[in-house]
Amino acid sequence: MVEIKGNWENYLKSREIFIDLYKETMIKLHQTYKEMGKRDFSLVSKLSKLQYKPTIDVKYFKKIGSLIPVIEYKLIKEELLPAYSFENSSHYLDDLIIVLEIFFEQLIIFAKLEDIMLKISLSYKKINRRIRGLKNVIIPELQLEIKKIKEILEENERENYVRLKNTKDLITKEI
Repeated sequence: MVEIKGNWENYLKSREIFIDLYKETMIKLHQTYKEMGKRDFSLVSKLSKLQYKPTIDVKYFKKIGSLIPVIEYKLIKEELLPAYSFENSSHYLDDLIIVLEIFFEQLIIFAKLEDIMLKISLSYKKINRRIRGLKNVIIPELQLEIKKIKEILEENERENYVRLKNTKDLITKEI
């Protein structure tokens, strides 16, 4: 439970940071579009792809009864001049690039925490279903079987008592 609460708190904090970064990214993108235009921005974006090489490595380990992802994200940036000139581009473009780098790192952290919370909730549902099955089906069946066994044992005990009594009466009559 401590692990789940800790993950939930981290998830909420990460979600808040992610949403704030998302808003900031969208504002910067809108401002850049407004100043540069979509066509020029798309051209700069396509040229900038050559400078960045993202690498993602996903590994899983077992914790709290489910597989937890460990995502390693690296953005390798080649030291080249920007793919745009300063006179033909928006001054928001540099800010957008910086915010996007932070945004993608936070996106991966948020995705990892959301995946953890989803897996915990799914395993909780599975455990809860098993508990309900035990509580509503298996335990009542076992209680019914125990009751039947007790009744059979009591009946056998009564039969033995009657047999012993009859045997005692036969023995006392013969004497």
